[in-house]
Amino acid sequence: MLTFLSSLGRYPVAALLSVFLLVPSHAVGQVPEPQDVFGFEPGADYKLADYDQITRYYDQLTDASDRVRMKSIGTTVMGRSMKLLFISSADNLEKLDRWREISSTLARARVDDDRAQSLSREGPAIVWVDAGLHSTERAPGQAMPALAHRLVTEESAEMQSIRENVVLLLMPMMNPDGLDIVENWYDRVLDTPYETSDPPRLYHKYVGHDNNRDWFMNTMPETRAVTEVIFNEWYPQIVVNHHQTSPDWARIFIPPFSGPVNQNIHPGVVNGVNQVGTAMGQRFAMKDMPGVISNDTFTMFWNGGMRTAPYFHNQIGILTEVAHATPTPRFYEPDSLPDQVGYGNPQATDGTALFYTDPWVGGESHFRDAVDYTNTASMGVLDLVADRSQQFLYNMYSMGRDAIEAGESGDPYAYVIPPEQWHPREAHNLVNILRQGGVEVDRATGDFEAGGESYPSGSFVVPAGQAFRPFVMDMLEPQNYPTRRSESGEPETPYDLAGWTLPMQMGVTVDRINDPFDAPTTTVTDSVAPAPASVTGSASYGYALSHRPNTSIEAVHELLAADETVYWAQNDVSVRGATLDPGAIVVERTGETADRVERIAEEHGLTAHGLSSKPGGPLHELQRPRVAIYKSWVPSMDEGWTRWVMTEYDLPVDTLHNADVRSRDLSSYSAIILPHHYSNDVLLNGHEKGTMPPAFVGGLGLEGTRALEQYVENGGTLVAFDQASNFAIEQFGLPVEDITEGLSPNEFFIPGSLIRGTVNTEHPLAYGMQDTVATSFSRSRAFEAVRPDQMGEGGREDTKLPDPPPVEGVVRYAEDDLLMSGWALGEKEHIGGEAAMMRVRKGAGDVVLFGFRPQFRGQPRGTYKLLFNALHAATVEDLPRAGQVSADPFAEE
Repeated sequence: MLTFLSSLGRYPVAALLSVFLLVPSHAVGQVPEPQDVFGFEPGADYKLADYDQITRYYDQLTDASDRVRMKSIGTTVMGRSMKLLFISSADNLEKLDRWREISSTLARARVDDDRAQSLSREGPAIVWVDAGLHSTERAPGQAMPALAHRLVTEESAEMQSIRENVVLLLMPMMNPDGLDIVENWYDRVLDTPYETSDPPRLYHKYVGHDNNRDWFMNTMPETRAVTEVIFNEWYPQIVVNHHQTSPDWARIFIPPFSGPVNQNIHPGVVNGVNQVGTAMGQRFAMKDMPGVISNDTFTMFWNGGMRTAPYFHNQIGILTEVAHATPTPRFYEPDSLPDQVGYGNPQATDGTALFYTDPWVGGESHFRDAVDYTNTASMGVLDLVADRSQQFLYNMYSMGRDAIEAGESGDPYAYVIPPEQWHPREAHNLVNILRQGGVEVDRATGDFEAGGESYPSGSFVVPAGQAFRPFVMDMLEPQNYPTRRSESGEPETPYDLAGWTLPMQMGVTVDRINDPFDAPTTTVTDSVAPAPASVTGSASYGYALSHRPNTSIEAVHELLAADETVYWAQNDVSVRGATLDPGAIVVERTGETADRVERIAEEHGLTAHGLSSKPGGPLHELQRPRVAIYKSWVPSMDEGWTRWVMTEYDLPVDTLHNADVRSRDLSSYSAIILPHHYSNDVLLNGHEKGTMPPAFVGGLGLEGTRALEQYVENGGTLVAFDQASNFAIEQFGLPVEDITEGLSPNEFFIPGSLIRGTVNTEHPLAYGMQDTVATSFSRSRAFEAVRPDQMGEGGREDTKLPDPPPVEGVVRYAEDDLLMSGWALGEKEHIGGEAAMMRVRKGAGDVVLFGFRPQFRGQPRGTYKLLFNALHAATVEDLPRAGQVSADPFAEE
C-alpha cells in the first residue's frame, strides 16, 4: 500500500480520493466478524451484546463492505436510533432507488400486465427480516450480526445468487430500548439463583409485549417507523419476523400455520406462506437440524401483528419461534421426551406426525443453537426467493390487481367518512391510521351523492378498488370469527383477538357504499387534522365547550394546568341557537383566559361558545386531577398502555409500587388506577419468594390492600379495570358480584371481541358519551349488585328488602344484538343487560369498576372519555349520585 501511495505522489489529493472511491470497500479492508467487536461469538453461553455493541458492529461492517448500507429510520420512545441495513450486491445497492420504484409500482398494481411482467423480470425481490421485537426473546437479535456477516462475505454460489436476486432489508433490532433493559438485567442476575428471570418491568416503556399488537394502530414511534418502510416505501414481498420461544422440546416453530384464515386475505398469500414455510422446513431437514414444528397455535386470522398486518397488503408474512431464549445452557433428559409436543395441535414425537417429522430427542441445549436455527430459517427464505424472485414480485402485483378489480365492481365500492362526527379528531385519526397502513384515501372537493345520501365537501372517500383492499375491509368491516370447538366440545381460543373493527372502537361514523358513484376528489397525501375552530359570540362571563369530542379532555387538562376555573354544567347549555349536552365544559373568564381559549380552539378544532352570563343550573367545579397508577413488579401491559394514554392527554401520573402503597400518604391523590392484571393472586402476592431478587418479590399484600381500602373510605377514588375490578370487589367487600365468574367456556365465551354497550348519558361519568359504544371484551366481566334472595324452597317470600346498595350503573351491555365484531357464545343469556361499568360508594369515597378495558391497546377511543370522566369526577365534591340521576341499578325492577 505504501508503494502504491508513493507512486501516486505527484497526483493531487482529490485524484487520490477518486481512485479509492472506485475500489470496492469490502476489498479495502478486512470485514470484521461480530466477535471482533463483542469479544465473544453471537450465541456464546452467558453472553449478550447490548445495543451499543451491536450498532458498533454494523457501523464497522458497513464501513468495510460495499455490499451493505445502513440508515436510521426513526427514533425509539426512549431516544435510540433505529437502524435498517440494506444487504445485496454492490451493483444492486447502487440502484436502490430503482428497485424501490419497481417494488412500489408492482405493489400498487396500477400498471398493465405487460408492464408488470417486465418490471418483475428487471427487479430483484425485496425481503424484510427483523429480530428483537420482544426483548426477552433474546436469541434472534443476537443472531443477526452473524447472518449479516455471512451474507456480506460468503462467496458460495448460493450466496452470490441471493445477493444478485434479492435486496435484503435487515432490521436487526426492532426494540433497542428493550434489548438494553434485558441485557442490563441479565448482567445483574448472572451467577445468582435468578439468572434466567425476566426484568421486573416492561421491556418497552409503555407497551411491553404489546409492541407486537400495534401494527395497524401505529401508536408507538417504533411501529410507525417500520410501517412507513414496509407499507409506504419498500413494499417487501416477504416479511420475516423472528421470535422465541417454540413449544417445549421443539427447537423452532415455522409455518404452515393453523386455521382459521381471515376471509379478507388473498389465497395467494396463504399459499405463499405455505410455500416459504415448506422451503424453510426442507432446509432444516437437509441440514440435519431436528425439532422443527408447524401447524401449532399461530393462525392467519388476527390483524395487528408484525407478521400478520402484511397479509392484508398482499405480502407473505413469516413467523419463527425458536427455542432457548436465555444464554444459560440447559440439559433435556432424553428419557423425559414427551409423547407429544405443541400447544394448540400437539404432534407425536415418534416421527409419525405430519408437522413434526424429525423430532428432537433431547440432550444439551445452548444459546448458540437458537442463533443457528434462526439464521438457518432466514437462509431458507432467502434461497427460495433468490430462485423465484420474478414469481414473488409478479404475484404481489397480481394479488393487487385482483383487489382493485373486486373493489371497482362494487359491494363495497367505497367507504365515506363524513365530516360531521361525534369525535372529529378521531375521524381524522382513522384516516391517518389508514394512510400509515398504505391505504389510498381521497377527500371530496365538492358535494356529491352516494348510496342515496348527500355528502358535503371535505368528506373522506376510501375506495375499495385498491391494491390493499384486504386491509381496508379488515379495518372498516366487522370481523366474523368462525365457531371452532375442540374434540371435547370446548371453544378453541383464537390467537390474540377475534374482533377489532376500528370505526366501532373509535366512535367514528363510516358509511359503506356498495354501488359506484362519482365524486370530485383529491388524493390525501399528508396527515390530516380537524380544521382550526374559533370563539363565537360575546364572552363577558366565559366560554362553553362541548364535552363530546375527545379533544375536550385535552382542553380541560390545559385549562386546569393554567389554573383556569373550569366547571361541568349539570344541565344543557343553550347559547345562540346551539345546545350543548349535560357535562358541557364551562370556563370562567379571567385575565388571560381569552387568549388561552382561542389557542385551544385553534389547535384542537374545538369551537368555544362565548357566554355573556353564567349558565343556568348547577355548575360543578373541576380541580386538576392528581392521579397515581399501581405498578406491580409483575409487569402489566395494561399499566403501560394506561400511562401512555395519560401522556397522550397531558395528564401527569405518579407510579405506586408495593412499598409506596403501604407507606405513602395516599390522600394526596384524587384518584388511583388499578390496571388489569391476569389474576388477583398477582396483585396480592406478586412474584413468589425465591423466584426474583428480594426487592422485587411480593405484591400489595394485606397491608397494601388495606391501605387502598382506607384511601377510598377516606374519600379517594379507585378506578379498576377488568380483572382488577374483581380484586376490588373481593378485597373491599363491595356489594357487587362478577356474574361471569364460574361460568365454563361452553356456557359463556367471548375471546377478544367488541360487545355493544348502552350508556346512561345522564350520569356524570358518562358526560359527553354516545349512547352506544363498543366495549373491548377479552375474557372480561359483567356486574350486578348483591341483594337478598327472596326465593326459598321454590317459592317467593314476601319479605322486606333492605335499602338499595350504593351502586350506580354507568354502562350496561346491550339487551340484544350484543356482538358487534368477533365471536361470542352465550352473551345474551349471561351478560345481556348487565352492568359493564359501575360506581360504588364506599365510606366517603368511590370505587369505579370497569368490566372491560376502556383504553385497551390505545384502540377504543370511543370509551376513553369514561376513564377521564372518572378521574375528573374524583375532584368534584358535589356531583349528583344515584337517586338524583337515572343510575340506580334497581330503578327498572
